[in-house]
Amino acid sequence: MPSYVAPTKDMQFILHDVLNITQAGIPGYDDLEPDFTSAILEEAGKISTEVLQPLNVIGDTEGCTLENGVVRTPTGFKAAFEQMKEGGWPGLDMPEQYGGQNMPYVIGTAVGEMFSASNQAFTMYQGLTHGAASAILAHGTDAQKDTYLPKMVSCEWTGTMNLTEPHCGTDLGMMRTKAEPQDDGSYKITGQKIFISAGEHDMAGNIVHLVLAKITGGPEGIKGVSLFIVPKFLVNEDGSLGARNGVSCGNIEEKMGIHGNSTCVMNYDEATGYLLGEEHKGMRAMFTMMNEARLGVGMQGLSQAEAAYQNAVEYAKDRLQGRDVTGAKNPDGPADPLIVHPDIRRSLMDQKSFAEGARAFILWGAVMIDRAHRNSDDDADGLISLLTPVIKGFLTDEGYDMTVQAQQVYGGHGYIEEWGMSQFTRDARIAMIYEGANGVQALDLVGRKLAQDGGKHVMAFFDLVKSYIKDNSGQNEDFDRDFLEPLKAASKDLQAAGMYFMQNGMKNPNNALAGSTDFLHMFGHVCLGLMWAQMAKAALDSLASGAPDTAFYETKLATGRYYMARRLPATAMHLTRIQSGADTVMALDAANF
Repeated sequence: MPSYVAPTKDMQFILHDVLNITQAGIPGYDDLEPDFTSAILEEAGKISTEVLQPLNVIGDTEGCTLENGVVRTPTGFKAAFEQMKEGGWPGLDMPEQYGGQNMPYVIGTAVGEMFSASNQAFTMYQGLTHGAASAILAHGTDAQKDTYLPKMVSCEWTGTMNLTEPHCGTDLGMMRTKAEPQDDGSYKITGQKIFISAGEHDMAGNIVHLVLAKITGGPEGIKGVSLFIVPKFLVNEDGSLGARNGVSCGNIEEKMGIHGNSTCVMNYDEATGYLLGEEHKGMRAMFTMMNEARLGVGMQGLSQAEAAYQNAVEYAKDRLQGRDVTGAKNPDGPADPLIVHPDIRRSLMDQKSFAEGARAFILWGAVMIDRAHRNSDDDADGLISLLTPVIKGFLTDEGYDMTVQAQQVYGGHGYIEEWGMSQFTRDARIAMIYEGANGVQALDLVGRKLAQDGGKHVMAFFDLVKSYIKDNSGQNEDFDRDFLEPLKAASKDLQAAGMYFMQNGMKNPNNALAGSTDFLHMFGHVCLGLMWAQMAKAALDSLASGAPDTAFYETKLATGRYYMARRLPATAMHLTRIQSGADTVMALDAANF
């Protein structure tokens, strides 16, 4: 059975050596001293390894079952959920006013990676609740917050998001779910939603559904969509649970992966709902949840890649197969371990350099979110808005590819369920699809985010990269050659692609949109290149200061050099594809496919 060890040391390195969080000038960050963050991460890592990871295979093999309208979660899930609630983990970064611990989002992000890596399907129950609670916190009335948030922050009640319908996913303006106004200010919600993660289960006393619907008589299309709170059980004035609402689970989807999470068809039959936010402004309220979910899904790409990589490394060190072409490394045995072979090393270095770079990228993004919210920093908010589709799209595309590479290390055993490697691949696959398929993320990046606020935020990103290179060049010849020069070249590729879109996208928008996925991947590589340059600088500084554990820092430098030399040059390929335009992409008539 696969294993998992929480990468707490690497997280500490990123938080304190690279991001210097205690010096960030963000309220609440002063308390994040290394000993404090270490205690949190170590405890979360212990829960991940000892409680959640052993349930991962159980959740995959048992799945969820629907019996008389009640969904039963896999063996052990309910007890583990109680442990998570008792430890206060669901409310780690939620307001104290509603029972949370008010820690910065960056700590919740680091903890979330470990929970997701050890058991993605399980962690989704509390992750979706966090997102729903965030939407209520941002857009709810005081009465709605007081009614729902204390129970949701503790996960005594859980939450969901209901967008997709059988006939529409991305194009939500086509939805048919209706909301009929009632004399008491509530609404009757009628319709069907599909693909609702954690839509029904047996681990919480109530489930608070956030449902998109159209108020009768409202505007057509997306402008007529509103968001409603629709609890499974109605809540009495004293906070106790009342009558069962007109919402039920009609079916559990049979899925490729994340079997331990109940993905439900939800039926609403004149269910009582309460408007969240303004009428016909439902997408604005839902995007509070969607943007948080997209960052969380990007983290899922990283988490599954990390878990798969850890197991692939152990297998490569243990499995004897063939001889090293430069001479036997295990002369007393019948063969050498797999890890001696250059192509296995290439695969493992792809995985390692991605996971460590992605971890830094995710945590850097979390710092931006804290800066935006805790400092009311519009520039940070604009930059993380720009990078959200990159985090979601690039990290899940690459994360899935890395689970495939990890599976490949096992050869035929990677295809056999007994070894457990296929679960990482199957679980990672959904991350490329839900919360906005990655093609949509690419269109959002190129079609909306680049031009947002007159291009202010993408220019700020380019200035950030340029300033970093300028401020750190000329101090170390090897660092300049191995890190800054590749970063500069990749950044120029990205700027050239943006210039191509400006020059060619206006006269033919397809010239931009046909290159959108390539651009998203270019952007992702540049972001990871920037992260690796910063990590390398921090490692060099630590070595120069005589810090202990030199092997850790030297390994970090070697891994970073690999990324800059072998992975980052992909930007040149993506640029060539982009500059080829849309003609070859759009050449065939639909009938000729």
